[in-house]
Amino acid sequence: MRVSLEDFEASCLQCQRCDLAKERQHVVVSRGHPSARLMVIGEAPGADEDAQGRPFVGRSGRLLDECLADVGLDQEEDAYICNLIKCRPPGNRRPSPAELKACRPWLDRQIREVNPEILFILGATATATLLECRTPISRLRGAWTEWNGRYVMPSFHPSYLLRNPSREPGKPRALFMADLTSVKHALNGVVSGLAPDSSDP
Repeated sequence: MRVSLEDFEASCLQCQRCDLAKERQHVVVSRGHPSARLMVIGEAPGADEDAQGRPFVGRSGRLLDECLADVGLDQEEDAYICNLIKCRPPGNRRPSPAELKACRPWLDRQIREVNPEILFILGATATATLLECRTPISRLRGAWTEWNGRYVMPSFHPSYLLRNPSREPGKPRALFMADLTSVKHALNGVVSGLAPDSSDP
């Protein structure tokens, strides 16, 4: 792991920027490869993540790993996985605006340090916060956009797939897999309809 990323993670583990620090068991920073070309960004840690100090290790995480494997991606070698918020909101509630604001500098630095080519953003909250838009995730998903010179593919959060488990065409699981397949194609150099700008993020 690069020294700058190690410094980032060490600083993040000491964070006291919001009240979530008072109740957390662990700061949940990341898992996966620190030099991955793909960064997967979710919303916030749940109970399992808070207990283990790693993102996406509960039911949603197991489903995410399964879906990554289905398109030929290894969760530890091909992706760097993190969350918008690094500490668990009590009761798994949605992060508050103040919490999102407090944690945003950590995510921005995390993206700079890892420097991925592609961001796969999971869920409405993470997408709306990162892209600063109010367009519903159902309309944003499946289409490439650009953010600070990076390819961005928004999609559903795996927890939504758990609540809607059908694999029939047109259902959330099938749409998510289509989005993830587009991500895999982009890693292979094939992106339809968008070329990121060359500005340094």
